Amino acid sequence: METVGEVLARLGGWAMAADLVRVTSRRSLAAAVQRGDVQRIARGVYGLPGLAADLATAIAHDGVLSHTSAAAVWRLPLLVPPAKPHITLPTNRNAKAGPPAVLHWADLPVGDRRTRRTSLLRTVLDCSRILPFGEALAVADAALATGRVTQDELTAAAVTMSGFGRPNALRVAAVATSRAESFLESMLRSLLLEAGIGGFEPQVHVTTGTSRVRVDLGDRANRIALEAEGFEFHGSAAKFAADCRRYDELVAAGWLVLRFTYQQVIGDPRWVLATVEGARAGRIDVPDDG
Repeated sequence: METVGEVLARLGGWAMAADLVRVTSRRSLAAAVQRGDVQRIARGVYGLPGLAADLATAIAHDGVLSHTSAAAVWRLPLLVPPAKPHITLPTNRNAKAGPPAVLHWADLPVGDRRTRRTSLLRTVLDCSRILPFGEALAVADAALATGRVTQDELTAAAVTMSGFGRPNALRVAAVATSRAESFLESMLRSLLLEAGIGGFEPQVHVTTGTSRVRVDLGDRANRIALEAEGFEFHGSAAKFAADCRRYDELVAAGWLVLRFTYQQVIGDPRWVLATVEGARAGRIDVPDDG
């Protein structure tokens, strides 16, 4: 017979008392709690010690992780982690005493209740309700990149939304892409979109004299490449040499390459936009490379 701890591990770390008793016994459950092998999370709900705090909070409130808290569970990129867990309760459920949380109310499908988190699609829409455009776009881009949500699904779901955040969700759905490769790239693209600077596409392939390379954001008409540079170092002499070669080949092929760091994109967006606009002003009538 499985121990209470083994049953909890198999069920994802937590379970209702009735489910545990069904496969073990009340005596086994009580003994596991007394030994410290199992913790009581809420009335009739038990979990393994060390259960993730956000999940324990959702269970204690008898709700599901949602918004940016669900995004963190789905491993979607966030500029700032939520200070308190976002928990969504069924519309017919009153709030009850529990750990600090930001509470929301909505109709919750059975699947969300079972996993204690909103679906990937619902999470993107909820994030669009509460996050600024750029951060919401980064969440949506990352979700599309998983292949578990399509842009058509995202657009259709945004159209059916109502209430606070719908305009932002519609705007995000219209421009989100599965081609973005990083949070910083999405944030950089959002700056261009908000400023009305068009013509830049994500992950553009450029044919140089000896190879074919990709740039984070490329303006084919003006041969301008924008690179979103994260915190990563080159890692090795070989990678550093490859990065230099890539940059040199782009320049030799007639492309202007602008590289922006995390601090610049997040902390000095006006300078980033002014630099891009200045570069484009000096590149008028540069022939396309086809």
